[in-house]
Amino acid sequence: MVSLPRPVEIVNKSVRLAGLAVTRNIVFGPGPRDRLDIYRPAGSAGLPPAGWPVIVFFYGGSWQWGNRADYQFFAALLAKKGFVVAVPDYRLYPEVKFPAFLNDCAAAVAFMMKNAGDHGGDAGQVFLAGHSAGAYNAVSLALNAAFLQAQGSSPDALAGVIGLCGPYDFLPIRDAVIKDIFSPPTDIRLTQPITFAREGTPPMFLAHGGADLTVLPRNTTALAARLRQAGSVVETRIYPKLGHIGLLLAALPYLSWRAPVLKDCLAFIAGCRAGEHNAARSEISAPVPGLKG
Repeated sequence: MVSLPRPVEIVNKSVRLAGLAVTRNIVFGPGPRDRLDIYRPAGSAGLPPAGWPVIVFFYGGSWQWGNRADYQFFAALLAKKGFVVAVPDYRLYPEVKFPAFLNDCAAAVAFMMKNAGDHGGDAGQVFLAGHSAGAYNAVSLALNAAFLQAQGSSPDALAGVIGLCGPYDFLPIRDAVIKDIFSPPTDIRLTQPITFAREGTPPMFLAHGGADLTVLPRNTTALAARLRQAGSVVETRIYPKLGHIGLLLAALPYLSWRAPVLKDCLAFIAGCRAGEHNAARSEISAPVPGLKG
């Protein structure tokens, strides 16, 4: 019997790798899943003096499934825009529970910070991105400094974070498997990214589909509100007609008519690189004519 290709294989084939250099199975740790793939522009045409900015992308899958090869399409789309894109695997449940998968993700980020230059990347311009559980991973590393500090790095070294349809504030946990994944911490609130919202976090772009029934959009709006209250920089986008998977697929050129997801992500990164998100508050440094008080 001839097996039919999986839908993700069709999606991956729709984004050509022409013009890109791809390096697979790079070891960043001792475990069998401590591997990542790197996508970058081929050659040196357009290469900035310090190297291409770097994006570490974490895939979703409820912390139970996923493979870096399945997200070739998204990595390739970003690499074609002038980025070095790393897609790491990380250990999954039931092999591990919280916070082991975050330790793996932190190791991957620290590896890229140390070795970006070997792949044409700028170690001073490292962005994290993720979808669903991967967005949880990315945002957790940016908010809870302990994970990157354990790897000899810091969230302060990050240029920005992109979270797509992420669960950031999902207590109480009702699903039995998810409850087991995040048990048993002394305080269950320590599993929630929103708990670590603080001033001085890396700039964040949080996007969600308004029709997402897998991870409710309130996760994005709640975290964004808490970050703004703390004085950190955050942009949000809610795309009304997109669902959980549809938001990620809207990055594909032939589905971009549904919502400008990729365009908005790239605009956020450009703003970070231009220094537009360095301060959360506007300041008037010179008198404004006609303004008193």
